[in-house]
Amino acid sequence: MTELTGYRRANGTWGVRNHLLVLPARTAANRAAEEIADAVEGAVSVTHEWEGLPGDPDAGLVARTLTGFAANPNVGAVLLVGIDDGDRPLARAIAGRGQTVHLLAMAEHGGTAGAVAAGVGIAERLATSIAGWEREPMPLSALAVGLECGGSDALSGITANPALGIASDRLVAAGATTMLSEVPELVGAEEILAARAINDDVARRMVAVVHDFERSVEALGVDIRGAQPTPGNIDGGLTTIEEKSLGAAKKAGNAPLTGVVDFAEPPTIPGLYVMDTPGHDIEQMVGLVAGGCQVVAFTTGRGTPTGSAIAPCLKISTNTAIFERMEGDIDLDAGAILTGEETLQSMGDRIHDAILEVAAGAPTCSERRGNREFAIRRTHY
Repeated sequence: MTELTGYRRANGTWGVRNHLLVLPARTAANRAAEEIADAVEGAVSVTHEWEGLPGDPDAGLVARTLTGFAANPNVGAVLLVGIDDGDRPLARAIAGRGQTVHLLAMAEHGGTAGAVAAGVGIAERLATSIAGWEREPMPLSALAVGLECGGSDALSGITANPALGIASDRLVAAGATTMLSEVPELVGAEEILAARAINDDVARRMVAVVHDFERSVEALGVDIRGAQPTPGNIDGGLTTIEEKSLGAAKKAGNAPLTGVVDFAEPPTIPGLYVMDTPGHDIEQMVGLVAGGCQVVAFTTGRGTPTGSAIAPCLKISTNTAIFERMEGDIDLDAGAILTGEETLQSMGDRIHDAILEVAAGAPTCSERRGNREFAIRRTHY
């Protein structure tokens, strides 16, 4: 088995990558952040649509997401590109998580061109400061892996998802953390997960997050349990939300449920968690990474090239056809279970070993392709 290695951070966390993140505090800083990152070797950037308007009810949620993403241990340092001094609280929040951060306010440099000119120099210095970090043996208890699926088909609950569940159980048993996302795809499976909770409070929270989601949908006049899944899932052979949910929940294996956390909230102790994320693939990935996951394992039956700018995303197909059709986008083919080339157990072991190899530095397809999708959950529009 591959020895787990990583970058030991000053705040006690461990990264499996060592990125310089150029992060726009608001959407108006997107272009400046992109230009700075493009000019500096080893730097990555993301873009988003947060405007930062006064009185926005999602301000706290967005701040928690951006702070958690910047504080992910895969990031060695952050250049926060803001608009003015109003973005200083975000910089302080990032620094409060033990992250090295420099705030570049565009208003102090005459706009985009001046900010880029100043920012490139700052980014180069930050990149140099983290270049000396070296990998060293990393405890498995420091690893957090996000469990995600997108574009499910009728095989999701038969091949890739239960195989990932086997890998998750092995990781949790060895002291690591895994985190299941996408509450809309747990409708109908909440009681099954709650029965595995380590205490009554966790069990009640598990049921509550699903029922809260249902009530929010009912307020729009939709009966989610009486509805079909999305058109892509229907084309893939699924018929009801419960059918989809029971397959999606299998990614969590059979380990005890340690806790349920809010979007972009980090866990407190190792174990299996559920994060309250929406169904949108990119939003849930951002939530998992902002919650501290250094690696994401992503099963798919319909195919997606989605990746993260700072966290490796290991793609696992539910069927061989999509694996072959999307050559170079998907890392592992769980469709081999159907042909008899793999058993459910052997595929689970392969996924487990691949997660450790990726954590030790092996690049994923999404990293090779340069995928760096980013979106922030919003509850008000």
